[in-house]
Amino acid sequence: MMGAAAVMAVLWPLSRRPAVEAGGDPETQFYREQLAEIERDIGRGLLSENEAEAARAEAARRLLRARPSSVPGDVFGEPALRRRRAASAIALSTVPLLALAVYGAYGSPQLPAQPLAARRQAAPQQLDFATAVTRIEGHLAANPEDGRGWEVVAPVYLRAGRIDDAVKAYDRALHLLGESPARLSNYGEALVTRSDGAVSAEARQLFERALRHDAAMPKPHYYLARAAEQAGNHDEARSHYGAILSSAPADAPWVPLVKEQLAELDRKGVATAVSLPPEDRQAAIKGMFENLAQRLATTGGTAEEWSRLVRSYAVLGEHDRARATLDDARRALAQDQAGLGRLDSMAQELALNTTPRP
Repeated sequence: MMGAAAVMAVLWPLSRRPAVEAGGDPETQFYREQLAEIERDIGRGLLSENEAEAARAEAARRLLRARPSSVPGDVFGEPALRRRRAASAIALSTVPLLALAVYGAYGSPQLPAQPLAARRQAAPQQLDFATAVTRIEGHLAANPEDGRGWEVVAPVYLRAGRIDDAVKAYDRALHLLGESPARLSNYGEALVTRSDGAVSAEARQLFERALRHDAAMPKPHYYLARAAEQAGNHDEARSHYGAILSSAPADAPWVPLVKEQLAELDRKGVATAVSLPPEDRQAAIKGMFENLAQRLATTGGTAEEWSRLVRSYAVLGEHDRARATLDDARRALAQDQAGLGRLDSMAQELALNTTPRP
């Protein structure tokens, strides 16, 4: 439609008839006035009929002499006709082709129309990611004290990999909205991400403040456990992981990860204990399994973890404790038939005189 409008804008002036053909031509009007004057003179008796006829003929000759000069020579001549045809050809071909070329380079023919005003007014969930971020940033530029806006854009920055911007946004939201467990934890998590997984002193303080608001919140416990691991304090790490499991629903998605972290700590503990001098090794190994027993009694565990604890007591010569732990394991895994079968096989291997399950 735009191309057609452009073509018409060029062709319209070329299609108009010359102005001299209009009824308002000055030479024609002058001729008519002369004829009217002659008729008035006849009516007043100033001219005879022969004189009037001669006057009419003279006026006609004047009109014929003046008429060619009143019409521009380039209107009806062959050169003018060629120019008109050339202009028409250019308008009909070049203008549409140029329009299509520009639209092909900068337009998107395969997409539906998306007016800019409508996009700016659309709900955020209906916008593409970049447009939504641009809209939020524009709002925050005009309203820098909107704490809720900073809190909304911070995780968006984090997902987009704009870590420094996320840290600044979380800091701004915390300053404007005040402390809350989630706000403190999310800010600390952004700091950990910025430091490639290392829990800095600043992040640790944020997680500790979050726990003062909500002691059961899993995220600060998890990152404090990570901090303890990085510092080599495995007992503190186990304490935080255990706190997560003690308050987590059974189907919480993070439970398997936490249990895996605890199992990894146990493996590290064994490796560390083996490297100790003989006089310290036994105490280290015993302390490690005491931690495992406490965790299994509090939060439960897998058949593999229960088997490892029972076997450890048997290897340490504490057979009565191994039998008691085996009974606890059977009760804890009552609904796990595969796990119970594994416990029975281990009991037979270690010759533990316990009552097998029915």
